[in-house]
Amino acid sequence: MGAISLTELGSKLAGLMFIWGTIQQFFPYTLRKRIKSFWQKLENYFYPYVQITIDEFTNGKSNDIYTQVSSYLGTKSINKDAKYLKAEKSKNSKSFAVSLDEGEEIIDQFLGAKLSWRSHIETFNENSSGRNNSRPIEKKSYTITFNQRYKEMVIGKYLKHVMEEGKVIEFKNRKQKIYTNNCSEDWYWYGKGMWRDINFEHPATFDTLAMDPKKKEEIIIDLIAFSKGKDYYSKVGKAWKRGYLLYGPPGTGKSTMIAAIANFLNYDIYDLELTSVKDNSGLKKLLMETTSKSIIVIEDIDCSIDLTGKRKKKKKKSEETVNEDQEDDSDSSKEKASENKETGKLTLSGLLNFIDGIWSACGQERIIIFTTNHKDKLDPALIRRGRMDMHIEMSYCKYEAFKVLAKNYLEVETHPLFQQIQGLLEEVNMSPCDVAENLMLKNASEGPEICLNNLIQALKEAKKKANKDKEAKEKTSLNSKKIKKFSTKFVGRLKELLK
Repeated sequence: MGAISLTELGSKLAGLMFIWGTIQQFFPYTLRKRIKSFWQKLENYFYPYVQITIDEFTNGKSNDIYTQVSSYLGTKSINKDAKYLKAEKSKNSKSFAVSLDEGEEIIDQFLGAKLSWRSHIETFNENSSGRNNSRPIEKKSYTITFNQRYKEMVIGKYLKHVMEEGKVIEFKNRKQKIYTNNCSEDWYWYGKGMWRDINFEHPATFDTLAMDPKKKEEIIIDLIAFSKGKDYYSKVGKAWKRGYLLYGPPGTGKSTMIAAIANFLNYDIYDLELTSVKDNSGLKKLLMETTSKSIIVIEDIDCSIDLTGKRKKKKKKSEETVNEDQEDDSDSSKEKASENKETGKLTLSGLLNFIDGIWSACGQERIIIFTTNHKDKLDPALIRRGRMDMHIEMSYCKYEAFKVLAKNYLEVETHPLFQQIQGLLEEVNMSPCDVAENLMLKNASEGPEICLNNLIQALKEAKKKANKDKEAKEKTSLNSKKIKKFSTKFVGRLKELLK
């Protein structure tokens, strides 16, 4: 019965097509136009749907929209009723990705519209070579079907929403990279680029970071505000970037902080070695090859290259001059002339332009981090607000930071020995790195109490050494005072004799 009905329907449609062909030949244009309009309305009444096809490749090139749609639908399929799925994993992904299998359909909703997605795979043989054993080629695509009254909304809003969500999913699932700039520019000409990379797999997080909880929370809030601040930065007319200065003694966790920030935001890291940069032009090229959503790191910037010499000389000269304004202007012109002569060198001016000049806006959502053991050695212009927006002191281990380490290394949150350790940490400066070393289990037989006692012993020895150093310093200072006092008396006595 169903077959007869379909046959009859087909016959009627064929008859209608014949009639339409006859109408086109013998009826006037105005009448044909009205009949066509009526026909379209009739067709839309019985089938009011529009279909959009998204192919995997367009003009021989990979279609980015296809991959973003695939990522979006993969997450939707987990929560929907789709039964036939595929799981795939690429070498650049953290985990496998789920996508719709051939012919599978999934229903999505957006702003009141119901949208049907379907996966298609067409297989055919490439016979251009004339061989029978040619490999089959797969043509993959997605089709989206929806009511035509939502056509403007789907094209204007929904597809944009799908692409943005797909990008976010791809970004979260990709493997992080850490880059270093090539020491030789030959790599650039061989097509290798100016950066080399490996997978970044550092396990540091803010949960494992030994730091004062209040300071840690302040940093986390700042990072979240930055990552969500695209519209705000655009509104105030600033490039979407932020600078952090990490300073403090060695072993206080500056590098670990960088790793924790990268893992928190899922950003790549560009570890910039300034000693490998020949000139300001090379620095710009390196910046141009960095991506958005990344962290540019310059560690131990005070030790990398001499960027403060000229300004120190300038300050010294200005102190010796009676008219400070005139001297500043003079030195400014001399400094500019000197920098113009020093072509082929990396200068402080070049580094400042790298951080917040016009070229710094060639990418979005970037963080620039400097680390130093000696903040006072850095040029004030280098670390002023607007360049290094947040100054984060990485200090010696205090009691709150110790508790984080004890939980991480020993899985204990309280212990009778904690009180004694708290008192010693208030008196002794010990880096989190040294505290962690004493808390680390050296073998299976050791327990938390042994490690805590090891730390107490190390703190006592450090306190003893600090007291000895203090006594020696005081003794040296006292001797210096005595010598100075004796010298003053001797000079005074000698002047009296000469009179």
